[in-house]
Amino acid sequence: MSTTILHKKNLIPGKTSKLTLYAPEIAARARPGHFVMLRMHDKGERIPLTIADIDPEKGSIVVVYLVVGKSTAFLESLAEGDDILDVCGPLGRPTHIEKGGTAVCVGGGTGIAAMHHIAKGHFRAGNRVVGIIGARSKDLLLFEKELSSFAHELLVSTDDGSYGRKGLVTELLRERLEKDMAVFEVVAVGPVSMMAAVAETTRPFGVRTTVSLNPVMVDGIGMCGACRVSVGGQTKFACVDGPEFDGHQVDFAELRRRLAAYRDQEKLSLDMYERRLHEN
Repeated sequence: MSTTILHKKNLIPGKTSKLTLYAPEIAARARPGHFVMLRMHDKGERIPLTIADIDPEKGSIVVVYLVVGKSTAFLESLAEGDDILDVCGPLGRPTHIEKGGTAVCVGGGTGIAAMHHIAKGHFRAGNRVVGIIGARSKDLLLFEKELSSFAHELLVSTDDGSYGRKGLVTELLRERLEKDMAVFEVVAVGPVSMMAAVAETTRPFGVRTTVSLNPVMVDGIGMCGACRVSVGGQTKFACVDGPEFDGHQVDFAELRRRLAAYRDQEKLSLDMYERRLHEN
């Protein structure tokens, strides 16, 4: 079904934006962890975006994206009031949320937005939510205000020390696990390298660790097989078996290789798109 952009906010100009989309049927059914597939026009590709928030009363969903290729560059060119040809969802398996004590939710980059919806789910389930978010610098940090509105504690790190603690989110996570025996689960959403590091950080503590994977995805309904990942030595499809998996079982090295498989073609496509824009 088509959807209209109700609101657009540039979080990082030219790089990252937040869209509020009118999708009442999706908003009524979506749960933390779900994602949608967008197709901007009849010749466009389908791209997966995790739902960052919902408002069932207003019939809206929130998605956040990073401009990395032709499709997201085109999406960035749209404005409030513009229509998107297709939105399909909610897709994937929702986050398994149970009441168990303290849940530590770790986010990096645009993954912070997706983690936000999961963290809110843990809060509503009655868990104590500790958020840990990080970015290269203060100006690249997302969703701090949104998380602060409900998280019991929010820890922040930046690579350059321009805000919060200087260093990596894994350093804050390790310190937290060393002093807090009540943590029953760690959830991580962000760059592959960050999620892999989180999984290695939690492994010695034996804490359940859930990661949300972002492999190349074509249809989002389990037909193409492009999003296959290896988990515990078995092949899984992120779109229908995930996108969340046990971080201690994921083959992150394979995921990195698969994500890089079409990098040259993606860059060429974006360069050609931008060249046509300048020519026109």
